[in-house]
Amino acid sequence: MATPGKMHVYLNREIIPLEKAFLHVSDLSIHRGYGVFDFFKIKDGHPFFLPDYLDRFFHSAQLMRLAPLHTKDELRSVIYKLIEKNNIPESGIKLILTGGYSEDGYQPGTPNLIITQHPLSLPGRDQVEKGIKVITCDYIRELPEAKTINYTMGIWLTDKIRQHQAADVLYHRNGIVSEFPRCNFFIVRHDNTVVTAAGNVLPGITRKNILRLAGKRYQARESVVTLDEVFSAKEAFLTSTTKRIVPIVQIDDKVIGNGRPGDVSLSLLDDLVALEIEDNKLNARPQKFYQF
Repeated sequence: MATPGKMHVYLNREIIPLEKAFLHVSDLSIHRGYGVFDFFKIKDGHPFFLPDYLDRFFHSAQLMRLAPLHTKDELRSVIYKLIEKNNIPESGIKLILTGGYSEDGYQPGTPNLIITQHPLSLPGRDQVEKGIKVITCDYIRELPEAKTINYTMGIWLTDKIRQHQAADVLYHRNGIVSEFPRCNFFIVRHDNTVVTAAGNVLPGITRKNILRLAGKRYQARESVVTLDEVFSAKEAFLTSTTKRIVPIVQIDDKVIGNGRPGDVSLSLLDDLVALEIEDNKLNARPQKFYQF
């Protein structure tokens, strides 16, 4: 198994040791924070829901007018080769496509592609069993449908989150809820309808899976969600690749529902774990790698 000192990364068209991976200072990701990325989980060599993540990565690149260096099939093969090289049983893969080396620090150049692999841990039982508190902030991300590398506001708010002894910050604009900096948001109405914000959000892969799973048990929909509706909801939870589902029991000074994780949230978490197991069984590891 690879150790942190022996990790390998993919930079443009080659796999190299982590300590030898560098970008030039003229890259637009450094000058203007311009670029896109994506992130997905690996377990025992299997990347969960990889086609969905690659689709989103290419969509983000298109929205930001960046051209990936590979086709999806080529990129998939590169990912498996890196997984094999690092040999970390449970981890995350991050794809980054930068704005490229810019002659004037403003105009994009040829994008640089970086693929890194990181050890990964999921939320502890305590968070799931007790739920979390979050705060709110009036803000909308630029180009919210693209998964860009610009996390300025989310990072800037980390001190405020800590000061309020909260776990995250929920964005809204004039009382219309959207998303967290790195997660999507759901509420459960008192009739057990599962609802997620429809506008100004990143189309999360876990969000997509939860909508599908919820539709098998309950009513599920994308809709405008107001803060007033959130505060009166039966349950609330966030979703993401690394967090799966984490129940939310308090938002600002308002307790959600009875102040405990709800049955709908927990049942959907069980369904999501089962879906991951199914995805692992159904998607066999490719036998051939792209030659680069």
